[in-house]
Amino acid sequence: MRSVLALLVFALVAGAQAQQTPQPLPSQNAGTVYVCPMDPDVRSNSPGKCARCGMELKSGLPDPVEYHMHLDITPRPVKVGQPSNLTFEIHDPWKNRPVTNFQVVHEKLFHMFVVSQDLQVFLHNHPTLGADKNFHYEYTFPKPGMYRVLGDFYPDGATPQLITSTVFVQGAASAKVPTLTRDYSTKDTENMAVELTTDPPQPISGQTTQMVFRVKPGDGLEKYLGAWGHMLAASDDLIDMLHQHPFIADGGPQIQFNVIFPRAHAYRVWVQFQRKGVVNTAHFDVPVKELGK
Repeated sequence: MRSVLALLVFALVAGAQAQQTPQPLPSQNAGTVYVCPMDPDVRSNSPGKCARCGMELKSGLPDPVEYHMHLDITPRPVKVGQPSNLTFEIHDPWKNRPVTNFQVVHEKLFHMFVVSQDLQVFLHNHPTLGADKNFHYEYTFPKPGMYRVLGDFYPDGATPQLITSTVFVQGAASAKVPTLTRDYSTKDTENMAVELTTDPPQPISGQTTQMVFRVKPGDGLEKYLGAWGHMLAASDDLIDMLHQHPFIADGGPQIQFNVIFPRAHAYRVWVQFQRKGVVNTAHFDVPVKELGK
């Protein structure tokens, strides 16, 4: 009898404690989550466009996997002053099958950057998709030496890709890596002046650097290829190449990029802004240090 009574009392006490135990709040992120393919930290519970880069937010994005890009150039060998036909062939990473469907990123299917070994040549342009489902571009290399060609594209059903290829142009060229020193000086471009400040003043590898650009005059700014600016940062040895868009921009004269430089090296940073229909390109040299050094 005592054991039955004790069990009854225990059950009543346990029930009262259970009622007093706080219940978890409903999830604040219930339902579908929409993510920007270009800036995965931009998320929303509603469909729409990324406030940072303007891309359509997507649900159920797959894990990032690098695709294969083959760059074929004809005629060979590649010579200075001779028009070269660049063909970009894209294949999937699983069975190496040709990829034929691509999504538009900033008004184009394919963004291409060309940078020379001495960092004097910079090109941002857009190969076109041919009937063979490959991307094509004709380019005349202006000097001998090594070039890095960066392809920026978005295969349908995947995530955006940044893939580099190396091209050697026939002729004698200096193999010496250029020595870059800090250059934050104001740059006068086509129809504006561009100033740069960074926070921290000394960028540190692996940490976020706020790169704030101020343009003068500040009127007449327009989006260029769907963004308030474009940036390419290349290490002086051309191993690292980063293509980014503004973190904060509203059409005013101040544009902020947030960059994580992967290594302690000197980087040349090209930025492009459009004003009154004219694309302005400026470059700055940014030494990056290791933490504590």
